[in-house]
Amino acid sequence: MPVRNVATKTNLMNLSRELKFAQLGHELLDQKRNILVLELLGMVDQATDFEKQVHRALATAFFSFEQAVLAGGKLQLMNVAGAVDIESTISLHQRKVMGVRLPVVDTDFHENPPYFSPAGTSFWVDDSIEGFKDALKLMGRLAELKVSIFRLAREVKRTIRKVNALERIAIPELENTVKQIRDRLEENDREMFTLMKLVKTRLEQKELLL
Repeated sequence: MPVRNVATKTNLMNLSRELKFAQLGHELLDQKRNILVLELLGMVDQATDFEKQVHRALATAFFSFEQAVLAGGKLQLMNVAGAVDIESTISLHQRKVMGVRLPVVDTDFHENPPYFSPAGTSFWVDDSIEGFKDALKLMGRLAELKVSIFRLAREVKRTIRKVNALERIAIPELENTVKQIRDRLEENDREMFTLMKLVKTRLEQKELLL
């Protein structure tokens, strides 16, 4: 029998503390799991919505691009494209949700107009530029959500594993050990009480004989 399972009051106190700690840990992990699951489900809904927005934005941008080609021709559009002076910056930051690091993607544009003379060019060119800028911003946000979903799902899986280990193995084993030690100590107390009573009776009998 392991030393920690020996029926002593010290072991009972230590194991009782360990059991309370395990139960508290289980409660906190269970709360963490619930919060992470809610956050995960919310992000899945957002990602679904943003995916639709990205498809719509790209469809709109490509439609404007095709109209610009039809209006001015490929050569004119190539010349215009060479004159466009837009710098895109994608910044990556982090935020934490229950200790899980999640990315934050910021997409910014710095423009140096005029890129080209508006004379002789179709308004579809400007629409196309704005459309692709919008699509790029949405794609950055979608990428942020998808990475976050992956990290949250991984953490949820780990947390569930820990909760199950405490719930099904550690806590029941501790409860069983504490019960066994408490029962054994109570039995020892009863045996000691019986023994002391017997000793007292013998002593009383001897005194009567004297």
